[in-house]
Amino acid sequence: MDARLESIKDTVLARNPGEAEFHQAVVEVFESLGPVHDRHPEFLEAAILERLCEPERQIIFRVPWTDDSGRVQINRGFRVEFNSALGPYKGGLRFHPSVYLGIVKFLGFEQIFKNALTGMPIGGGKGGSDFDPRGRSDAEVMRFCQSFMTELYRHIGEYTDVPAGDIGVGGREIGYLFGQYKRITNRYESGVLTGKGISWGGSLVRPEATGFGTVIFTQEMLKTRGTSLDGQRVVVSGSGNVAINAIAKAQTLGATVVACSDSSGYVVDEAGIDVDLLREVKEVERGRLKDYAERRAGVSYVDGGSVWDVDATVALPCATQNELDGDAAARLVRGGLLAVGEGANMPSTRDAVAVFQEAGVLFGPGKAANAGGVATSALEMQQNASRDSWSFEHTEERLTEIMVGIHDRCAAAADEYGEPGNYVLGANIGGFVKVADAMLAQGLI
Repeated sequence: MDARLESIKDTVLARNPGEAEFHQAVVEVFESLGPVHDRHPEFLEAAILERLCEPERQIIFRVPWTDDSGRVQINRGFRVEFNSALGPYKGGLRFHPSVYLGIVKFLGFEQIFKNALTGMPIGGGKGGSDFDPRGRSDAEVMRFCQSFMTELYRHIGEYTDVPAGDIGVGGREIGYLFGQYKRITNRYESGVLTGKGISWGGSLVRPEATGFGTVIFTQEMLKTRGTSLDGQRVVVSGSGNVAINAIAKAQTLGATVVACSDSSGYVVDEAGIDVDLLREVKEVERGRLKDYAERRAGVSYVDGGSVWDVDATVALPCATQNELDGDAAARLVRGGLLAVGEGANMPSTRDAVAVFQEAGVLFGPGKAANAGGVATSALEMQQNASRDSWSFEHTEERLTEIMVGIHDRCAAAADEYGEPGNYVLGANIGGFVKVADAMLAQGLI
């Protein structure tokens, strides 16, 4: 790391103790930015990095609710509004037991750069709760969401902060959150949340966008090596919304996705994952991959273990942070890996990224490769602002244009700063410079 940035990094880590994921995200960005400050000493003079690492606002609140037995439950809610230099804060809400301030800050910090790379006028933020919707009834989820929004509503708005979904927050949760916002404010403010239902202000392609975008970005990386996804053997981690749509898009482009996973294990389907059956099991029945294996001939199910034990030419980690470590990366490289596109946020550890880069594997970091979700959320905001709705084909075309643009911006920044093909450096620099320029222009805020 550049010596000028080392002391800033040390101060940031000391000011935010015990937040391992946030520390990891900060260090990864700082390691790319030395060359930028050689060309732009004004960024150091204006303390851009110090300001960028300190959220503009951090909100933590109690969420009391009653379960179906009438017992009072208490969860903790978060919203970190990180940076608004480019537009209103934009980023999802995550409902999962692992959520704490460090997770939300890591996600919000990444969101700053991700949103900048889209070229859309949106800042970076993130939020959520340690509430676990899994196994809860619809009535329990509704009561929790209503309590959560009863606090959150005072901090959000279409020109202030626009949350969306993330892990544990899908169309059901967004509906309950929006209903409570409308009830409290007496305003039908469509642009205050994205990921809404199609019939009441949502955008076509939004459910598919993150998975589709990851695959489009990966396809663009492969094109730089004179190849494509056609004929590739692909392994995907996860079997939620992002993973399922990544599988669908990859197979549309001619790849064969041979494996995917959930928290219990993984399946290997050499004929290619049956997307319709997978959707039925995971989205309709809320079942497990073991159920998929039992209903499809020729499929093997591995209880536990790592999906990264399956050889692939393309890997799409779409589950959660730090799921793919250095050992798994080395196994994939030995199996002939060509490219990695991160569908989740920071799913590869620093050791894994180093292994991929040293082996010459194309590596698309999450802040670039999975930006399709937030990009389509911004398209939803456009439609809400104009009281308009677009066709699936038009919205998918816009998503493709945005993802190709993100790839090209990352590649151009990497070329400009002397490391062609380094998408980590390209994404970090491309996003940082855009935000830094805006912060300079807006003065000391």
